[in-house]
Amino acid sequence: MRFLKTSILFLLISLWSVAVEAAPKPNVLLPYDGPSIKGVDTTTLKGKVVCGYQGWFNCEGDGADLGWTHWARNRNELFAPGNITVDSWPDVSEFDEDELYETGFLNADGSVAKTFSSFNRKTVIRHFEWMRDYGIDGAFIQRFSSSLDNPVRKYHKDVILSNAREGANRTGRTYIVMYDLSGTPDHELVDVVVKDWKELRSKMKITEDPAYLHHKGKPVLAIWGIGFNDNIKTRPSVEVSEELIDALRADGCTLMLGIPTGWLSQTRDALSAEEAPQLIEVLSKADILSPWTAGRYKNIPDAIRHGQRYWKPDVDWCKENQKTYLPVIHPGFSWHNLKGADLDAVPRQQGKYMWTQAIAAYKAGAEAIYVGMFDEVDEGTAIFKCTNTPPTGNGGTFLTYEGLPSDFYLRLTGKVGELLRGEIDTDFDFEAFRDSMPRE
Repeated sequence: MRFLKTSILFLLISLWSVAVEAAPKPNVLLPYDGPSIKGVDTTTLKGKVVCGYQGWFNCEGDGADLGWTHWARNRNELFAPGNITVDSWPDVSEFDEDELYETGFLNADGSVAKTFSSFNRKTVIRHFEWMRDYGIDGAFIQRFSSSLDNPVRKYHKDVILSNAREGANRTGRTYIVMYDLSGTPDHELVDVVVKDWKELRSKMKITEDPAYLHHKGKPVLAIWGIGFNDNIKTRPSVEVSEELIDALRADGCTLMLGIPTGWLSQTRDALSAEEAPQLIEVLSKADILSPWTAGRYKNIPDAIRHGQRYWKPDVDWCKENQKTYLPVIHPGFSWHNLKGADLDAVPRQQGKYMWTQAIAAYKAGAEAIYVGMFDEVDEGTAIFKCTNTPPTGNGGTFLTYEGLPSDFYLRLTGKVGELLRGEIDTDFDFEAFRDSMPRE
């Protein structure tokens, strides 16, 4: 009898587990019907500082069924020493328990270190609250085209977008969909992206959302990865890129392109004139041009020269051709745990590196700035709250914010916005601003 009861119990548990796994997930592709706070002007990109939002960090048990994606090299094994891809550790001291996930790392006091999941609604909304609190206008929500043919990964992206939309509405911020085209074959690209975008517009009514950014009278749509050569990774051909551009413009968008630094001269990271003689003509079909910069310079003198050699001619060309120019700045760079490179490969220099770029972009004539990225701890470009006391109790090597408060780069990004709006000028005493903050 006891054996029978035990068998029945195990059977019921198994059936319950199957039912839970088979249960349909909530439909997030619906129009937003929650509260919406009027904050930043969502009718123009001009005067705004916006950041990239990767939203790709998962934890085992977060409900996404993606394991430890983007924290660990093997997502199916515990995020722990020896299985790590990030170079910075987020400051989660403000997070509630239902936002935290235990890792295999130990703090200096022996306690288990915890981190966050981008799949958690509360956490994404918290991130947008930080944007509001520090004067950041909004974010480009990254949507990787290579994930859209995988139902699990696509659902994750849908959830992130839905939560970001709610966060932007609740905090008076703005947001923009950005398709990263990396890794999608040419023969699939146009169908995959256009189908997904039409779904977002028809089901989520995303471009009718009050928080969604418009520019030049139309909703902004960003696609990233146009015009690059294959020296770093394979990108779409210029022919397929043009087909995609034409299809999205026909859908009534203000189109933004994420392009290489050397696009205008067709040098460096761009397709050469021999490879793509039509490149400038194709890029001219866009309304906003945004060249990528991480890895294109590595110190303050080079950042200043970059502003003179690239940003200024780019801005002049864009003004002549009635385009909006959106330069990218970043706080530093490091992918030691991801790629095995030197830790702190591009030092932050206690914020001076990023502030120098902001000044250079502003002097070149930029009227808006894109900060890459809000949450990117894989490559050490995050501006959100990161700790100066990462968990190293049982191994692991991480960056810190050099003793600066964990919110320093959020504050600094807010100052970039003040610069663009004319609330401070280029003579702003950055050192006094930085040194007035308590050290951790």
